[in-house]
Amino acid sequence: MNKTALITGASEGIGLELARIHASKGDDLVLVARSGDKLGLIKNELEQEFKIKVYNIIKDLSVKGSAVEVYDELRRQNISIDYLINNAGFGDFGLFAESDWTKQENMINLNITTLAHLTRLILPDMITRGEGRILNVASTAAFQPGPTMSVYFATKAFILYFSEAINNEVKDKGLTVTALCPGSTESNFHAVVLGDSRLVTDRKKASAREVAMAGYKAMMKGKPVVIPGIKNKFMAFGVRFFPREFIIKMVRKIQEKKNYIT
Repeated sequence: MNKTALITGASEGIGLELARIHASKGDDLVLVARSGDKLGLIKNELEQEFKIKVYNIIKDLSVKGSAVEVYDELRRQNISIDYLINNAGFGDFGLFAESDWTKQENMINLNITTLAHLTRLILPDMITRGEGRILNVASTAAFQPGPTMSVYFATKAFILYFSEAINNEVKDKGLTVTALCPGSTESNFHAVVLGDSRLVTDRKKASAREVAMAGYKAMMKGKPVVIPGIKNKFMAFGVRFFPREFIIKMVRKIQEKKNYIT
């Protein structure tokens, strides 16, 4: 019997590549995103190429209560989830005092509330079966505060610490939770949030496929945290050796020069 992976934010980027990887392994899929047209094309592509089943749920996960709606749909369809991949998320650039609060609130709803709620809903089913794997997509942003992207950095820090804590709680129950912390990645994030920043034009970014594969392999091995790329690992762990005030000033400087982060 095929296993089933639920992937949020599956219409492009890392989420789409994770869907392709799981399909290539023979896993059925539940794909969640706002774009029904894109998910329809992906469903046809993956079902034809890999002979698996794909069930699409068209949902804006930044809306409160959307996690329950997704879970209720799974129950109506009698779909059991073996792999939960919380990939959906977005960011914003600018000073917090000048930001659009509705956009910040939606970011918190999507990056934190829906991720945590969907995990809470699906996790007990996994515990009952005594097996399951969860992959939460964080970022190298999780390792330090981020002036000019304050809410985004903070949401990614939540994902990292939340994932590590839950992994500790369930590791003796046959389950694992992995936080994927990519650095700069080729994705629609840069086009939407960062535009024509120097980072996008000057810095070599990892492909979404490379990041997705690193996350998949780490999840299957049950690793608590994975940071793809040597430079990203150095950056993430290097902040421990400097005063926090220095790190915050440096991040602000980098942000203003390059609009740097994934």
